[in-house]
Parts: sequence; structure tokens; C-alpha cells
Amino acid sequence: MPGSQNLNSIDLAFFLGSNKHIIRIAGFLLLINPIIYIFKNSLKKHIILFSIFGIIYSLIFYVFTFKMEADKMFYQPTVVSFANISSNNIPTNKLIIGVDMDGVTKAYPIQLIGYHHQVRDTINNKPVMVTYCTVCRTGRVYSPIVNGKVETFRLVGMDHFNAMFEDATTKSWWRQSNGECIAGGLKGYKLTEIKSEQVALNVWARSHSNTLVLQPDAKFKEQFKGMDNYDKGNSKSSLTKRDTASWNDKSWVIGIQKGSFSKEYDWNQIVKQSIIQDSIPNLPLLILLEHDSASFHTYSRKLNNETLHFSKNGDLIKDMNTGSLWNYDGVCIEGKLKGTVLETIPSYQEYLHSWEFFHPKAVRYLK
Repeated sequence: MPGSQNLNSIDLAFFLGSNKHIIRIAGFLLLINPIIYIFKNSLKKHIILFSIFGIIYSLIFYVFTFKMEADKMFYQPTVVSFANISSNNIPTNKLIIGVDMDGVTKAYPIQLIGYHHQVRDTINNKPVMVTYCTVCRTGRVYSPIVNGKVETFRLVGMDHFNAMFEDATTKSWWRQSNGECIAGGLKGYKLTEIKSEQVALNVWARSHSNTLVLQPDAKFKEQFKGMDNYDKGNSKSSLTKRDTASWNDKSWVIGIQKGSFSKEYDWNQIVKQSIIQDSIPNLPLLILLEHDSASFHTYSRKLNNETLHFSKNGDLIKDMNTGSLWNYDGVCIEGKLKGTVLETIPSYQEYLHSWEFFHPKAVRYLK
């Protein structure tokens, strides 16, 4: 819908989309009598005008039906193939969405899923739906099981700058950002999110050496090439290009949600400090940024009912409680707590406008 990115027009859009064939047929039926009258009475001026209208409508019908439908602009991969880290064709400095399910790990390059918008796969014999919206910079992984059935989804459009999916069974519409159904028979239902992490491939492989990496489908070589600079925010489109200033619509933030509480952290501040220690209700947090200024980690600082306090000097990460040393993967490598692993907290790098629209009560970290 024109203007739908800023207006709450989803109900109207869903009605028109769900009933477009009926509306078209009704419109054609309304035109039958005028058409018969015009041609029967040989009204040349009206015949010419109607012919022009018919040509224009045919072009519009073709464009909107066969060219501008979302799933005809962004196709699913025809081949879903993986390679281990040593034989993979993806540069290891590229950002990926990593998933670990009971020790079975896979990495999905953003350059690929950013074009496809979703990739269906199985990990450890469980179906997964890996999604990405480039206009929101939101990567999410969901279980596609709805009411006990593995559901199939197609990209149907975009609302408030977020990708919208339609399920094949009920034709309901679902938001990519949070897996919520917002229109149709399943309205209010939410897909189960699967924990994932956004980091560079080499960072992911460091602690997941047996990971499999999604490989590009050769059919979409040119589309992937157009996404080459997306990781760094250097896209040509204003919809996907990063604003390097802080707290603007296209500024990057890291968003964290716990229950009904959500908080956001300015990316520029994270880059400047490389470590942020904060707390949200009942959860002390540690945010670490690696030297590549792209890979970030969010951990709980709570360990055995004690809140740890950290300092960072280069790669040296130390908790002040025991003097133990830790690595970026949240593992204690030396000291009293050696072998202990911090709990990973789900966090997301995305555009400010996206996080604040879908988390309207989000609190900004301004220290």
C-alpha cells in the first residue's frame, strides 16, 4: 500500500490483498454494460478513451501481478547447499546469522539471506526459518511450526519498513521482526524464536569449528553482488544505508528485550568503548565488541548468584571479582573461574527506527 510504511493501513491492505480477485471480477462486471453500449453505438471518442484505459490498466495489472509482488522480486534459493569452513566460498569477514541447536551449528551469510529474506532449512532434524529484513536490519530465526504443522511462508510485502510473510494454509500475515501474526485467521499467534547470533564468520567459526556455511545459489550471483557492501552499511539505497550519526532513524543500535522491558544501545558508543556494563530488570549485562568493530556479544554478568564486574584492556578481559581472565566467547580461560561460561543473552543490531517502532517503550542507554 502506498504510504503504508508510515500509516497503520495493514487491515485495509490485508482486505484488498485477500479479496483482489473478487474486486477485479466485480470491477469487470460493472464495466460490461458500458462497454457493450459504447461499441454497439460506435462512439469512436469513447472507444479510443476506453482502449487507452484498457492498455494502461493491462500494464498496471501486469506490473503489480508479475513484477512487483514481493515474492517475484526476491526469490527463494533454488539450491540450499552448505560447506564446512575450509571449503566454503564466503569470505570469513562477512557477517552471518549463526544458529547452534544442541551442538549442530550452521552459519547463514547476511549477504545471501538479505536478498532471499528467508531460507528454509533443518538443523539437527528440526525445521528452521532463517529470516532477514534489510530495511530494518533485523535477523531472526523461527520455528515454522504452527499449530503442530510445519508451515510454508512466502514474502508478501512490507509494512512499517519490515518484511511481511504470508502462510500457505490460512493466508494470514506475519511480521518478520517478531514473528507475530497481525492479520488473518491466526492474528495474535507468535512463531517460536530460535536463539541466534550475528557475528563475522571467522568469529563464529572460532568457537564453532564444525559449523556448516550456507553457500550462494549461482542463479542469484548479480543480486548477491548488489548486497556486497550491506554488512558495513554502505548501501546505495536510502532504505538500507546506515546513518553514521547517533540516534537517527538509520543509526545502528543494539536492542535487548527481557519480558516487557527493552533497551537500546548506540552503536557508535559501543565502538568507542568496546565494552558496556549495564543492567536491565533482574539481569546485569555485558556487551563486548571485537576488534573487527562488527562482531558483538551480549552476556549475563550474573554467575552463581553473584554479579561480576569486568575490565577490558585490548584483548584482556578480566572480572574484578576474582581476577579471572575471559575471552570474547564468554569463556573463562584462566583463574579461579576457569572453564566457566557466561550465559549468552539474545541481542540484535538493527536500525533505530525499527527497534523503536516494534519496541515503543524502549529505553535508550545514554551513559
